[in-house]
Parts: sequence; structure tokens; C-alpha cells
Amino acid sequence: MAQIINGKEVSASVRKAVAEETAQLRDSRGLKVGLAVVIVGNNPASRVYVNNKKKACEEVGFQSFEYALDENTTEEQLLDLVNVLNRDVRVNGILVQLPLPKHINETAIINAISPEKDVDAFHPVNVGKIMIGDYSFLPCTPAGVMELIASTGTEISGKTCVVIGRSNIVGKPMAMLLLHKSGTVTICHSKTQNLKEICQRADILVVAVGRANFVTGDMIKPGAVVIDVGMNRLENGKLCGDVEFESAEKVASYITPVPGGVGPMTISMLMRNTLTAAKQQAGI
Repeated sequence: MAQIINGKEVSASVRKAVAEETAQLRDSRGLKVGLAVVIVGNNPASRVYVNNKKKACEEVGFQSFEYALDENTTEEQLLDLVNVLNRDVRVNGILVQLPLPKHINETAIINAISPEKDVDAFHPVNVGKIMIGDYSFLPCTPAGVMELIASTGTEISGKTCVVIGRSNIVGKPMAMLLLHKSGTVTICHSKTQNLKEICQRADILVVAVGRANFVTGDMIKPGAVVIDVGMNRLENGKLCGDVEFESAEKVASYITPVPGGVGPMTISMLMRNTLTAAKQQAGI
């Protein structure tokens, strides 16, 4: 039976370290750390995320600036706000909650955020830096996954790593981070043939496809580390991941649960990125 990777515990240790450093910098340098979160419209899931980010800011000692805009806000109005926040010295990190209403071009908004304040690491400049391995910020979910793998004591170097999913937010950067740690990486997606055989070779398997119980125990190599990034709601209202937990748990050496695995890490890594941004902007 696999050992459960407790995302809540790992996340709490990250936040504790961020809170301690934030307090120390405030006392020794007078540095205040500020995160601005922009939400457009009233998507209930987005509202939950924004509230959680606010709570996390309080927990680690950051100033939190929330901008809740009407769903009829124009792209031009949102761009104007981003430009104001780019210039605001109190704001070290800017996060525009996605998805945005259909009439707003998400790419235009992401590209308008100053790369130095892009704590989601979605700006093309930061994406390029991740590609060459010279980065300040990492996308929060892949960075959280790396922390979870590290918490197991697993050495990535030389291991066969399989990432299922090729999104810009998780799949692609995830593959790059594993590659930077000298993993041998295969990226699988909807057009991949022989998916089961490829998965069965993986020492480290990261699944981020958004399909409930997509990966089953018979697809997993005995002793593999399995990281489930998925968050799906079944018809009965229960949450589940992209990995069928009961069968996978019997085969893997380590596995993340859903909920309580990758989820808690994402906001904690956002806090770490915001602190990094504040230090860089202050020349620390």
C-alpha cells in the first residue's frame, strides 16, 4: 500500500517558512509584501479561490488588495487597472483570476502584467525563463508538485517521468521542471498512442488531464510515485482526482489524495512567489 503524501502538511511548512521570512524582513528592513488579486464577474469557483488567497495572505503577513470587477468590465478597463497595479509600489505581485469573461482576451491581460510582478509565472518572459532554467518564479501548481515529490525523498535524476497533460499552466512547465532535475520526461496527451504502456514505465507519474479516475492501478508501475493534479466532481457530488485512488494506492509507493494533495500547495507556492517578487523589487 502506498504512503499518502499529505499536501496539507507540506503546504503548512511552506507557509510557515514564508511567514517567518516575511516577519523578519518587515522587522529588519521595514519591507511590507503586497499581493493584488483581480476577479472579474461572479464565477463561484473563482470566488472561493480568491477568498482562499486572501486568507493565505493574512496567514503569512502579506497585505492583500482585492479588486472585484463587474462581469461587464471591458478589456480596456481591465488593462487600465493592470497598468495602475504595475506602477503601484505597494503591490509586489499581481494575479488576475482566470477564467475571464469571454469578451476579454486572457492572453492580452497576462501579457500586460509586469513580468516582475507576474507571480503566476504565465507571462511569456517568465515562461521563457523556465524553459532555459533561469527563473525567479515557477507556475504555482507545478512548483507545488515538485515540493510534494521532494517531501518523499525521491531522487528525480535519472528517473523515468511521465506527465499526462500538456496545458500551459501545468503539463508543459511540469515537464520542464522534471527535466531541470535530470528526469527523463515523456509528455502524454489526447493523441498519445499506447498510453498504458508508457505509464507502466514511469517511476514518477504526474496526471493533469481533468478527467475523473482516468488513470487506473493497472496503468501504474509498482513502486511509482503518483501525483494527481486533477480535481473533478462526480455526479454524487464527491470530489475525485484524475487517478482512480483505490486501485492506484495498492500499486504506488507514494500517492497524493484528492482533496488534500496538490490543491493546498498551489496557494502556498503563490505566497512564496510573492515574497520572492518583493525581495527582488527591494534589491534583497
